[in-house]
Amino acid sequence: MVISDIKIRKFFNEGPMKAVVSVTFDGALAVHDIKVINARDKYFIVMPSRKNPDGTYRDIVHPINAEFRSELEGAVIKAYFDGLETAEFSDVQEEAQV
Repeated sequence: MVISDIKIRKFFNEGPMKAVVSVTFDGALAVHDIKVINARDKYFIVMPSRKNPDGTYRDIVHPINAEFRSELEGAVIKAYFDGLETAEFSDVQEEAQV
């Protein structure tokens, strides 16, 4: 399975959640609402989930093995930092034009 696209949907400045991401696989399947989290000086991803009646959460979709989870997490976090750089560069350009 190939990660064909990663889109950062929203950045957050406050709190541990830093971004919400959509990932496309093989140009045929999109997974939305993957979250980029920063906690305890580490970045990681949290897969989309739903709340159960007992108050716990269950992933709706998730990697089946550690190897693919690591690959997905690395790609999403890289895209987050690349997108953050681009967003910061755009902000600097906008400020310079004012």
